[in-house]
Amino acid sequence: MIAAAVLLLYAVLAAVHLPRLGRMAAWAERAPRLAITMWQAACASVVASALLAAVAFAVPAEALGHGLAGLFEACAAMMDSGVTLTSAGAVALLVAGTALVRLGWCGVAVLFRAGAERREHVAWLRLLGRHDRNLGAIVLDHDERLAYCVPGRHARMVITTGALRALAPEQVAAVLAHERAHLRGRHHLVIAAAEALVTAFPGVPVFEHARTEVARLIELLADDVAARRHPRVQLAAALVGLATGRAPGFALGAGGETALTRVRRMVNPALPLRRGEHAAGLLTVGLLLCGPGAVALAPGLVALLAHHCHELLT
Repeated sequence: MIAAAVLLLYAVLAAVHLPRLGRMAAWAERAPRLAITMWQAACASVVASALLAAVAFAVPAEALGHGLAGLFEACAAMMDSGVTLTSAGAVALLVAGTALVRLGWCGVAVLFRAGAERREHVAWLRLLGRHDRNLGAIVLDHDERLAYCVPGRHARMVITTGALRALAPEQVAAVLAHERAHLRGRHHLVIAAAEALVTAFPGVPVFEHARTEVARLIELLADDVAARRHPRVQLAAALVGLATGRAPGFALGAGGETALTRVRRMVNPALPLRRGEHAAGLLTVGLLLCGPGAVALAPGLVALLAHHCHELLT
């Protein structure tokens, strides 16, 4: 019961207050990949804590002590020892199972909807655009300055004639490297995971904020990847030229609302994290991922040790 209360309390506090801590993380722009991982770990820890709280409430510590290899062994131990679920415990497991099914359903729905929109868009691109072998992208006749990628099985990079007229060749190469980083990193799946959590559990602050931050950090990460092979000043100039463009919602575009902020970051790059700071970030990720499981298993471990110590003494 204590473990269930601790896990539930953490899930509630983390869901409400972790976004406030995230806003204070000034280092995130210096290490966007680590920051994305930390947001994912934070969301996973909230979900895991809520689910494990239900399991800890329903399954006695003595039963868990005989089945630490997994939930099925715990259930088997419960049946062998004659322990039965209370009505409250059954309701807790039912709620946890329903939440898990809802999360999976919403995840599939988000991927399916985005996939359908991308397939329809690719079909239009085949009709309206032309593939440029030198650029490795589809050129779309349009006055709006746009550069974006359509991820998925039939991945495409798209740039408009308006963008080609406005940008120098070096800037075009830099912005397409940005889009290529999105495709190679499968960034759309990261965004889809964040979207699935918000869809499944609307109104939860940590999920809402994580979706916004992950989308922003994904762009910073793609900028950093592109800047490894292209001058930062060229990428910054390209972002300025594409700042007013808006890519389709299911695509990942180089321009948009964050473009001007990213220009300042490209022109005035911050120092990367030191080894100690990076190690501390990785440790935090590990604690977020492993903490709920450790709390849930602690009573079982105590019960297991107490059982064996009692046998040794007798």
